Amino acid sequence: MNKHRWSQTLKNTSPHKPVSDRLDEHACAPPSSLSALFWGFSMLSLQGFGGVMAVTQRELVERRRWLSRDEFLEDWAVAQVLPGPNVANLGVLLGDRYLGWRGALTSLLGLFLFPLVIITLLAMTFTTFQHLPVVQGALKGMGLVVVALILTTAFKLMAALRAHVGGVIFCVISVVTSFVAVAILRFPLVWVLLIVGTLSCLWTYRCIVAAPVVEGSDT
Repeated sequence: MNKHRWSQTLKNTSPHKPVSDRLDEHACAPPSSLSALFWGFSMLSLQGFGGVMAVTQRELVERRRWLSRDEFLEDWAVAQVLPGPNVANLGVLLGDRYLGWRGALTSLLGLFLFPLVIITLLAMTFTTFQHLPVVQGALKGMGLVVVALILTTAFKLMAALRAHVGGVIFCVISVVTSFVAVAILRFPLVWVLLIVGTLSCLWTYRCIVAAPVVEGSDT
């Protein structure tokens, strides 16, 4: 009964989603082949200067529509908690889900093959040019762009939190608490994930269990 109640609640906790969000979710389609998965993650990795969260969201959600915004948030949360690079964890999750273990390996190959070649070539020449003012300016400029991309992506994904079962106030408190703990108080990220993440999971579970059962469901 609890399992059925949980699934029904998840399907019906956000009946007032904007039409654009609902259409976006129904338009999603998994990658059609291993080659599509490989080139998709290759294009993602080649755009990830200094950070790939913004590029990942744009490539997987907006452009290729392999994931909806809600699915991306859920998968990215899991990838964030697991050890290792976030985008690599996400690639393994997505590849294995749609195309099995071969999909997981293909995602990793797409993520690391071309960057590995490029970085190897750059490493052979960077020591010669790293002290040039033009190179230093370019690196600092890329850093500013990365910050802007991350902030833009954060604002885009915040719209998906309106349908969270815990409520908007709970989401705002979690976001602000995590930001203050990491950016201002300089707490280690692992402790923020363990404490704030665990409390958030417990509160979300409580809200799901406490939500009313949809009429017509089995008891």
